Amino acid sequence: MPSIVTFFDVDNTLLDNDRVVADLMRHMDRELGHERQQEYWEIFEELRHELGYADYLGALQRYREQYPRDPQVLIVSSFLVNYPFANRLFPESLDVVERAKTWGSAAILSDGDVVFQPRKIERSGLMEIVEGNILIYIHKEEALDDVERRFPAERYIVVDDKLWLLHAIKAYWGSRVTTVWPKQGHYVADARVHALPEPDVTLDRIGDMLSWRLDELLQKGRK
Repeated sequence: MPSIVTFFDVDNTLLDNDRVVADLMRHMDRELGHERQQEYWEIFEELRHELGYADYLGALQRYREQYPRDPQVLIVSSFLVNYPFANRLFPESLDVVERAKTWGSAAILSDGDVVFQPRKIERSGLMEIVEGNILIYIHKEEALDDVERRFPAERYIVVDDKLWLLHAIKAYWGSRVTTVWPKQGHYVADARVHALPEPDVTLDRIGDMLSWRLDELLQKGRK
């Protein structure tokens, strides 16, 4: 068999980030009030547009600049940093990673900031299960040369909930990669999805990957 590396995204791929966000919104409603919760999310979206990735703590810092004397912001910060992310892993997601480790190397390939995203990965238990094999970029589809340098392999399997990222990765690695799309999370309804070709493999949920054999996945990627 060829040398194989399987890359997993985190948010809405292995971990139900939509539920994390819903919990955060309820917490902010309670601690800050609904109006200020809405202000935070406006700041969050502005910052995401600027940076190209979600920065929850960065948005909270900007929020604090508007309300420097609001002590409740510290409670929200504590909620984020200490959130029990392990409780939000999708069913069988860890089993899928363990299966991938029997094929070769398994690693996390994620976008995000350099503080909160690693914290999320650690507290969810994902850092341990991939044995520290973690890559976090601002735009991972623009860093595939670095990804390949750090994890050289003959074949890759990439599992991600964002179809446009899988499309970009397929364009870069071609038949060397099998793209796997678990249709989970709010990006499934994104307008960009309808304009893109199908990935190599589509799953209703991440746990469905357990029913696939490695040779089947590799064959799908060659088409």
